[in-house]
This record gives sequence, structure tokens and C-alpha cells, in this order.
Amino acid sequence: MRYMGHLPQGAFSAKLLRVWSLVRKETRQIFRDPSSIAIGVVLPVLLILLFGYGLSLDVTNIPVAVVLEDPSPEAADLAAGFQLSPYFEPQLMTSMPQARELMLDRQVDGIVRIRPDFARNLGLGTAEVQILVHGTDANRARIIQVYAEAAVGQWSARRSAEGRGSLAGPVTVRDRLWFNEANESRYFLVPGLIVLIMTLIGALLTAMVMAREWERGTLEALFVTPVRTDEILLGKTIPYFVLGMIGLGLCILSGRFLFHVPLRGSVWVLVGVSMLYLLVALGIGLLISSGVKSQFVASQVTLLVTFLPAVMLSGFLFDLRSMPAAVRMITYILPARYYVALLQTVFLAGDVWSVIVPNATVLAGMAAVLLFLTLSVTKKKLA
Repeated sequence: MRYMGHLPQGAFSAKLLRVWSLVRKETRQIFRDPSSIAIGVVLPVLLILLFGYGLSLDVTNIPVAVVLEDPSPEAADLAAGFQLSPYFEPQLMTSMPQARELMLDRQVDGIVRIRPDFARNLGLGTAEVQILVHGTDANRARIIQVYAEAAVGQWSARRSAEGRGSLAGPVTVRDRLWFNEANESRYFLVPGLIVLIMTLIGALLTAMVMAREWERGTLEALFVTPVRTDEILLGKTIPYFVLGMIGLGLCILSGRFLFHVPLRGSVWVLVGVSMLYLLVALGIGLLISSGVKSQFVASQVTLLVTFLPAVMLSGFLFDLRSMPAAVRMITYILPARYYVALLQTVFLAGDVWSVIVPNATVLAGMAAVLLFLTLSVTKKKLA
């Protein structure tokens, strides 16, 4: 008699048959349950369309007041630079009090003040341009300030090239953005969105599975059969793993062909690390539902433990280095942190193995620990 691991061949075949029967049963349940299809297929499409088209961290069409207190041609030339910029919607005026009122009414987000002595000081090399920015949104204010300074810098560089002097001096700055030459926020929003979708599919759906079985009492019928605990968990996991990979495929296709996000790394690396993260999310969902045994409580705990940290503490929207040290330490136990780093690297930088290997190893370790804990918590007996 040949052995398959520690099982005889006949026992191994029977085990596969039991797992396959559970997979078929769970697959039928998915097709009968509209909510599973909605979360696994419809939700990824809706989220990627809403986030891709509706959420943008790029700042454009900024309303600003350009106060021309100097009627000189030089001042008018500088104001024209703001009018030609694709980032600004300038309103030309000559009164600083009027501009201040527009700022208070939030009709403009900034004021560019060209003082009465601008032309004279330009000839002396001491000309100044005052830039005032509404600071209620600190991040947007910083971006507007940088854009305004860049507009003045471009005007100064153009005057220097034409031999008419320069405010900036003889130094020329040549800048370049690596990995995001177009400076598009969707280049890192779309990979981050994949993390949210995989978290929802993997953790939320599976958190409902075991809890639903406990509430309906169907697990009692399984407990009196020869089916073992690991076979029950496999039967619950495999269909949702496939559903998660379908959601991943929809996200990748949407990112590439709808939002033109580059994929500079290997597709196989992307799929491999996504499979690891999906196993982690499935493990979290099964662990929660195996211990909670209530669909409502399981869903709330899952959102609290997985989805919210994936949004706030993964590096998806906020730079982890700007967080307090205590909060930053917490992020090291969150799997979403490692998956965000992997996706952003594979999509935008390529197969950088010094980033891929450590983060993928952490995810693999988390998946193993979670599956072991789930097996430990799920007992084939009634409390």
C-alpha cells in the first residue's frame, strides 16, 4: 500500500473527495447568495471606478487672486504666467482688500501679490512676490504654495533665458519624478485600492461564512459526519480564494486599461504576493468567525480589525514615516502594510527583490500562523 504523507492512498482519496464535496456545496451557496457575488465581483468594479475617477490627490484648477499693484510690463508678464498655467484659475485685480475678502469667503484658495515697487526692485535684484495660501487644509495649502513658487520660478527662468535677468540667480534646477513621471495620484491610489478590495473579499466574506453556519445550525450536521476540521476549513476557503483571485484580475485589468497605471514588474510576482495576502485575509476572516459565531459581530470585528487599518495605517493614503513612533510600531503587525509596499513596488518600480522578498516572507509567515490559529480555535464539537 502506497502512502500519501501520513495517509494511505485510499484515505487520501477519501479526504480529497470530502473536501471537493464541501467546495461544491460552498460554491453553490455563493451563487445562491447575491451578497457574496456583490462583494466578490460587483464591489471591486464599483470601488475601482469610484476611487479611480472620483478620488484624486492631484490639485488642479486652483482659484487664486493675482493682485497687480504694479502696472509695469514685468508685473503683467508674471501675472500672465499664472493665467497660462494648467493648475491655476487666476482672477486679476488691483486691490489687496478685495483679494482678502475673496480669501475669507473661500472664493479663492490663494493670493499672489505683486507689490507696487516690483519693477524697480527687479532691476536692483531684490524683487519679491508675496504668496498667501488658505491653510485650513494643510496638505492642499503646501501643494498650492509649491505650485505658485514653481510658476514664479518658471517665469524667472524664462527671463534668464531671454537675457533679461533673473530672480533665481545663475543656478538652474532640473527635476524628475522617478517611477511616476506623470505625477498622477492614481498611480499609487489604484494599487492601494487593490489592497482594500482583497481585504474585503478575503476577510469579510469568510468572516460571514462560519458565523452563518453557526447561526443556522448547519455545522452540527457536519460534526456528525466523517469530515474533519481541516477539511471543513478547506471547503470554506477554496471557493472564496477563487473569488478573490477573480476580483484581483478585475482590478489589474481596470488599473491597466482604464487608468493606464504602469505594471513594470512581473505579473507572476504580482499574482504570487496577492495570493499570499489573500490567504492572510482569509485566515483573519475564518479566525474571527470561528471564535465569534455571530454574523453581525463577525462583520463588525472584521471591519474594525482589517478594513479600517488597511485604509488608515497601511501607507495607502498616509505616509507611515510621518506618524508618531508608537502608531508606526503598530503598523508592523498589519498585513496590509506589507501588501501596499509590494503592490506599489511591483506596479511602479518593477521586481525590486530587496523589497519583495522581505515583505512576501512576512505575509507567508502571517498566513501560516493564522491558519494554525484557526485550526486550533475551530473544534469539531458543540460548546
